[in-house]
Amino acid sequence: MRAATVNVLLQGVARIFKEAISLRNTAYRRGWMKTRRLSCPVISVGNLSVGGTGKTPLVVLVAKVLLSGGYRPSILTRGYGRRRGKDLIVLDPGSDLVFDPRVVGDEPAVLSRALPEIPIIVSADRYRAGRLAERGYHSSVHLLDDGFQHLALSRDLDVVLLDVTRASASLELLPAGRMREPFSALERAHWVVLTRTELADGSGLQARVQAANPRARIFHCSTKFSGLADVRNGLVEPHDNLLHKRIAAFCGVGNPAAFFGDLRVWGFEVLAEQAFGDHHVYNHQELDKFVALAQRGGAEAILTTEKDRMNLPRNWFPDLPLFVCRAEAEIAEKTAFERALLAEVEGAGRRKL
Repeated sequence: MRAATVNVLLQGVARIFKEAISLRNTAYRRGWMKTRRLSCPVISVGNLSVGGTGKTPLVVLVAKVLLSGGYRPSILTRGYGRRRGKDLIVLDPGSDLVFDPRVVGDEPAVLSRALPEIPIIVSADRYRAGRLAERGYHSSVHLLDDGFQHLALSRDLDVVLLDVTRASASLELLPAGRMREPFSALERAHWVVLTRTELADGSGLQARVQAANPRARIFHCSTKFSGLADVRNGLVEPHDNLLHKRIAAFCGVGNPAAFFGDLRVWGFEVLAEQAFGDHHVYNHQELDKFVALAQRGGAEAILTTEKDRMNLPRNWFPDLPLFVCRAEAEIAEKTAFERALLAEVEGAGRRKL
């Protein structure tokens, strides 16, 4: 089938998808479908697209700000890609367990490592998860992970991430592009965070956001390198040890080009790279093949992401040293962001009294 024909078909399906989205949103707005409210404030951190915006590092950042402000946050997440089993799974704070990403989802597993003091409730029913967090863990605020389209739960602050590196073509609706909703859906957002600003100029995208929602507060976020960890033993590897070595890299994330681009921004000499699908669960054969190609190309070490670490086969260790590249979200307007976040939660808490 010719590419032009396929594109016409995709555009047709995208139009149907748009009508379905509009009908669903209208049903919630008019009360035909029920929106439930939790007792504590809810902050949603979500996307317009299908992923790859740097959401997980921002969730970690928001959670740490809330902790430092004296709140007891919980994270409510559906655990995308997990095996269907228990409808609700709790990743207990302070647990010594290493959670299986195939059971809880790779992103909750990453969050549990980054935020061991916070309860993470994995469930498709985020209201039920929130009620459990309030009763069982005395949570005082909830972080709704990837929640912009989850209209079944009321939220007090809607934060939407937009990746400045994405080409305009990716702003088309599924399946023609990567968008879950039209750009006009930003009318519902309170804050918009432009991510990956270390890789591209976001001024054009910011102008589009301001046109779609002049009331939205806009912040700018970059991806900051925060260290390396040896996959074999978890030990920290000094950054300088790899800067003068030839590196191969692989990942299965929503925006692999951004990961490879960041590696170069951080000073690594990347001579080979391979991208897999988002949330990809690896097998020995494909990994051994990549390592063999990397070795023939002269690579001395391999880098991947924390999310990909969760999806590696158990007890797989390549002939080359393998390191996880840790990254953090860094808000350009750090002080203003933190003060505004705590003020929003405090205000929402007063309104719920």
